[in-house]
Amino acid sequence: MFISMTGFGSVSHSFPWGSVKFEVSSVNHKYQDFSVKLPREILPLENRILSILRENIVRGKVKLSAEITFNPGAKIPTLDNDSLRVFINQLRTIAKRNSLEAAKDITSFLMIPGVLDVTANVAEQEARDNPEIWDKLTLGAIDAMNEMKRAEGEKLQEKVSTDLAELEGIADSLKERWAVASAEAFEELRTKIQNVMEKCGLDVDEARIAQEIAILSDKWDVSEEVARLEAHTGKFRRVMDETSCGKKLDFLIQEMNREINTMGSKVNDTEFRWLVVEAKACIERMREQIQNIE
Repeated sequence: MFISMTGFGSVSHSFPWGSVKFEVSSVNHKYQDFSVKLPREILPLENRILSILRENIVRGKVKLSAEITFNPGAKIPTLDNDSLRVFINQLRTIAKRNSLEAAKDITSFLMIPGVLDVTANVAEQEARDNPEIWDKLTLGAIDAMNEMKRAEGEKLQEKVSTDLAELEGIADSLKERWAVASAEAFEELRTKIQNVMEKCGLDVDEARIAQEIAILSDKWDVSEEVARLEAHTGKFRRVMDETSCGKKLDFLIQEMNREINTMGSKVNDTEFRWLVVEAKACIERMREQIQNIE
């Protein structure tokens, strides 16, 4: 069963203080490549969310992001009195040492990081107290993305199945053509050897000719390659029904391409070599689709 590595999913959840939206997207990649972008209120959940992604997604370049929208009045500023007191005392000390007048307006101190926190601590508390809610949000976004990936995978499988059927037909044609081409090649080789021996005034020894033909034919016989190609296409069809089969299919594509290239380098028959070209084009189309399979 094909599952595409390309997909997108989102899920939202409402809280008394606001709402949260999780979005996750995926594109093709050889391995697991995950990145998470969270608001600072729930940033401590990053490792937890990454673990969920690793457990539920086999491979792909996956990005997850979250967005928090607070209800009016939910963001309550908090003032760190101790930090403010330290800054004011330090400023007064410096002003006294340098005979300067210390600032009397504390408004400027509120801009110092850590003095006035205007973020909503309610979301932080929710992340600490109820992490399972955020787990469900993550899994919900993944489920939505996987639904899209499965739908895309079905389309890819239909396309690859069509190309595979074409390749199987080409393999049958290669087998049939090789039966004819090999007989023609054997006879042509036999004639060449016989002509050379006659021109050189040598006696024609049928046993010797048969021996030479056997030696030379080993170099361009493609019976084994044709048989292996048939085996690879059969295995490919069976693996297509497995879950997360992308890597296996990619390996089989490489093996099929290797067999076809070997055939093309061995046989000089025009019709046979044209079939090789068609097979390579078919395999390339399959390879492009398999690159996007999980």
